Amino acid sequence: MNDTKTEPGTSAIDICVQNAREILASQLPQIKDKGYDFAPLFRQMTIQLYLIGVMWRKGESLGLPINARDHAFDALQSMLISDGMKKKQAEQRIEFLKKMSLVEGGADTLAVAMGYDAEVNDDSMIRLFDEYRDETRVSGALWRLFERGKKIMAIGGAVAAFLTIWLTTIFIPKSEGIDILAAGLMAAALVVIPTFLIGLLIYRVKIKKPNQPASPPS
Repeated sequence: MNDTKTEPGTSAIDICVQNAREILASQLPQIKDKGYDFAPLFRQMTIQLYLIGVMWRKGESLGLPINARDHAFDALQSMLISDGMKKKQAEQRIEFLKKMSLVEGGADTLAVAMGYDAEVNDDSMIRLFDEYRDETRVSGALWRLFERGKKIMAIGGAVAAFLTIWLTTIFIPKSEGIDILAAGLMAAALVVIPTFLIGLLIYRVKIKKPNQPASPPS
């Protein structure tokens, strides 16, 4: 991780992180008041990309000898670790965010661009999330539906397999072990496969190809 000293006892990463925390602290109450219902992973990713833009701009003001955009990812990684994330997880998260920070054609995502132009107490994060308010694929409702579907498949499949194996051993005691296991797996499949297909149908009906705006910092 690259870092540059700007004054005794203070690093460029520390300055970028502190600035990002100040802006984030001014933005979070605003989006809480709006009552957005987004999937948690989407909300987390969007805020982190927004912070990349914030740190990018701050880094440029520090006259860094390295690329300010790259430095922003180093600063966010430091921030994630200081917030309790393990170093390996933070590194993996940063690699993921680097990929998600660009849209097709190489332009920065809207979240990065909005963060780049953000100021304390402005409405930049509200305007950012408003762009996705009607996007079904990132809605909290759809995310909760899939979470329930996963539980149904796991629990329902396990229960169906257990009951089938139990009943087979009672009513067909002479069955071979492999036959009993196959019957259990078949019963589980009869629960898991229809649930999966229903979820896939819902996905195909509700999900449209995302139209992710891009607006590179000027």
